Amino acid sequence: MIKDYISWTDFDKVEMRVGTIINAVEFEEAIKPAYKITVDFGKYGIKKTSAQITKLYKIEDLKGRQIIAVINFAPKQIANFMSEFLILGVMGDEKEVTLIQPTNKTSNGRRVQ
Repeated sequence: MIKDYISWTDFDKVEMRVGTIINAVEFEEAIKPAYKITVDFGKYGIKKTSAQITKLYKIEDLKGRQIIAVINFAPKQIANFMSEFLILGVMGDEKEVTLIQPTNKTSNGRRVQ
């Protein structure tokens, strides 16, 4: 069931962009297991976020991986950390998150259409 329909104008406001993970570390202060992740979005800069993706991804497997993210949310305080964007993923039955990513390498900052 669809919650609410949005207009094309609403959708056009969402800045979904491709970025490459350049660093990931354990987020020890988080209530639920998470990583602090730094991503290069090309001309949109280097941004940081927190992501609860520890069930399927090890830190050493994240560096260099391209992801899709919404980069125009207002910053959000998570514990002692300021999250600057939202990594997109699919929630599985066991609350594990599978990252959404391009199947082919592309330039950082490219818009998802």
